[in-house]
Amino acid sequence: MKSWVTASLATVLTTSLMLTACSSQSTNEPAADPAASTASSAAASTATASATPDKKPNLTVSVYDRGNIPAAEGTVENNRWTKFINDNGPANVKFVPIPRNDAAQKFNVLFASHSAPDIINEFDPNILNPLIDQKQLMPLNDLIENNSVEYKKILEDYPALKKVATNADGNMYEVGRVLEAFPSYALFIRADWLKKLNLEVPKTTEDLYKVAKAFAEQDPDGNGQKDTYGMAISWRSEYVVDMMFGNPVELYGLVDGQPSRAFENAKLATEFKKRLFDEGIIDKDFVNDKNGAKAKQDFLNGKLGIFPTFIASWFDATVTDIQTLRKAVPDAEVIPISLPASPVGQYIPDVQSPVQMTTAINAKAKDPVAAIQYIDFIDRVSTGTALLFGLEGTHYTTDASGCPQVIDPDKTKSEVSWAGDLAQSYSRLQFGKCAFYQNQFNPDIPEQKAGLDMFNQAEALYLDPDKKYRFITLQELIPSFPKDLQTSFNTVKAQITNTWLKSVLGGDKYSVDQAYQDVQAAWDQAGGKQMDEFMVQWFNDNQETSFMMKDLWDTIAKQAELKQ
Repeated sequence: MKSWVTASLATVLTTSLMLTACSSQSTNEPAADPAASTASSAAASTATASATPDKKPNLTVSVYDRGNIPAAEGTVENNRWTKFINDNGPANVKFVPIPRNDAAQKFNVLFASHSAPDIINEFDPNILNPLIDQKQLMPLNDLIENNSVEYKKILEDYPALKKVATNADGNMYEVGRVLEAFPSYALFIRADWLKKLNLEVPKTTEDLYKVAKAFAEQDPDGNGQKDTYGMAISWRSEYVVDMMFGNPVELYGLVDGQPSRAFENAKLATEFKKRLFDEGIIDKDFVNDKNGAKAKQDFLNGKLGIFPTFIASWFDATVTDIQTLRKAVPDAEVIPISLPASPVGQYIPDVQSPVQMTTAINAKAKDPVAAIQYIDFIDRVSTGTALLFGLEGTHYTTDASGCPQVIDPDKTKSEVSWAGDLAQSYSRLQFGKCAFYQNQFNPDIPEQKAGLDMFNQAEALYLDPDKKYRFITLQELIPSFPKDLQTSFNTVKAQITNTWLKSVLGGDKYSVDQAYQDVQAAWDQAGGKQMDEFMVQWFNDNQETSFMMKDLWDTIAKQAELKQ
């Protein structure tokens, strides 16, 4: 299996998971010996370091603790890759574990006790922005200009990265990375069921409702029982429904060219969900499917016709999962389809951000020069290759195009796959064409060729600048509110989410119209007018200096050139 190992985002954030303008420094060839080349590169770039070569400076660096490191490999603080970094890098590093699901609380404790690490690896702007406001993070402009080689060059090669990194005061407080922009959600449908029931691919949300109803009621699997679901809306599947209707959920979308909470769009999305629920087209217990595992299992068992889903891995979604489905249903045929047009237009699903802020330096760091040089070390292609692919000859070989090819997937999974968080600030586009998802697929293997075709089809459908996007810009780039408004916003957003859900589940007792009125009242009472004014002002003042949708489409166009 041809596959390169990516670090999970959260993505995200991915989710997310981040690309910008074409780099003149991109390379298609990973280092032949990552350990050796990293060591020599480190020695070369530390000529201006604050310590002599025989006495490395000391640094503390945060790293996510996801609980995913095999016991045989050690701990998050001490394993083969933390040793690799200390052996080959410019500093003696002590790693500070940060629980991934409780990062905010952990950082609050560390900063309050004056024991926060020198280097903060964190994606969440809701954690980093308050630290900037409190002057807990170091401004980096001069530090980068005078002491960085690798990251300084990345900023020059990818201007959009600098645009995102620059704060309103003109300072950069965060280090970022550039990655591939790709769809982070998809709408999959059983094409063989469409054919069996003589149905067309749904073009509108009304068509989608009719197809889902037929899948639930007309025995598409032919077993003589009413045991199929038309569609899933549990967990992140529900987000895809929101995307169809341009519902920004907890954030802001564009209505008539201005930021809006778009409650009218949310009302349309809720009406659609309620219709599916009331008519038994979806699993009535979808609320308790907290992580979407039940819906996915129904899909893989051949009992679900329309599967809106978050994509953690396009390879898994189009190869591994399809193979699992065909063990249950050998003739199953799955295709991605465009998000159907709703009464408010046709939208694309959320897109992985090509530009991510990942890292900051503590304002109280004792050796800022050592910190930026450590970030430079992580940003080297040789280091990134090692932390994401392992060592050449041990974990991967290099194919004819210069891209890493995994030797033993099981060995890579146990020894390398969890190391990506140590390369959090690394800009993956430095891998050149090897950075793109298409290189995960081996077209010589029929199942992978089919998966590659599905992925290419999804990109053509979803990376379409002629369709709408549900946010005013990429989700993670929408600014946080000032502290007083943020507190009110955090309180009311949970109330609003629960109000819409109550309407979906409420039958005749609680209508969508009533929910809409209650949502608007809650928003007004929480100071929604002031929040709206803040976001409109930010949008109008920052369209030229912030990363907006036009920047995304420019980035994707340049990304296509880099793939050639």
